Amino acid sequence: MRWRGRRESDNVQDMRGDGGGGMGRGFPGGMGGRQIRFPTGRGGGGISMSTIIILVVLFFALKACGIDPLQILAGDPGGSSVPGGGGQVTQTEPGTNAGPSDQMKQFVSVVLAETEDVWNGIFQTEGAKYTEPQLVMFSGQVQSACGFASSASGPFYCPGDKKVYLDTTFFDQLDRQFGAAGDFAQAYVIAHEVGHHVQNLIGVLPKFNQMRQQMNEVEANQMSMRVELQADCFAGVWGYYTEQKGLLEQGDVEEALNAAQQIGDDTLQKKMQGYVVPESFNHGTSEQRQKWFARGLQSGKVSDCDTLNNPI
Repeated sequence: MRWRGRRESDNVQDMRGDGGGGMGRGFPGGMGGRQIRFPTGRGGGGISMSTIIILVVLFFALKACGIDPLQILAGDPGGSSVPGGGGQVTQTEPGTNAGPSDQMKQFVSVVLAETEDVWNGIFQTEGAKYTEPQLVMFSGQVQSACGFASSASGPFYCPGDKKVYLDTTFFDQLDRQFGAAGDFAQAYVIAHEVGHHVQNLIGVLPKFNQMRQQMNEVEANQMSMRVELQADCFAGVWGYYTEQKGLLEQGDVEEALNAAQQIGDDTLQKKMQGYVVPESFNHGTSEQRQKWFARGLQSGKVSDCDTLNNPI
């Protein structure tokens, strides 16, 4: 993706290294307070005392060999690299707010700016005003109007404060764990969450949050799939206009389609547990996610993204 040198959004809030704005668990807020998450497949777990002892011994052993373990943890001195098509997208150490040298923040800001341009134009065509979302970059944990979240939650959109939350280390996981490398794969993630913001503005999320109060778990999962697939289609609509601008490079579309395939519910469940439980799907299968992203990408029409009233 040809993103370098383009306009950067002013709506990016960099909270990396700030501790997430508080340790306490917040209360859900606004529009039902439901976080719309990007699936990660991450698990939790504590660290045993024996593990701590081993790490301490390893720390001093490396120091004795003249190796700085802190540099290993932080990546190379220039920052840890996040793979991306058309060049590396480099992430500086969290909390440094490194300005021009922080390529990851630049990349995120440019992608967000591109979504702003597209959705401002689409809303204007329809005689409406697009309210641009804020995007919060965080590390480790964050407090939102939807409550407390950790990086294990993956990227998410909170309708309560109309903000997208992104721990950019997720892009490392997207590459290493899911096998979905590339800067346009990363851009797809951001555009998907912005798609949820669009749904919030046009009333889809408020309606869903109201309806799910009367649904059982299986019904709510089915409706959630439709909401998620529409966000994929909206991401495709953004991709259509991005391609029209000549910003896509060879292989970019394949990167996004591969990402959509790798984070389908069936693919994730097979990878994590060896079998699938269709009743628990809440984002869509790999085939569905690719289908709806491709649909938006091919037509560029919001009207083609009606997953709520059409077979998915």
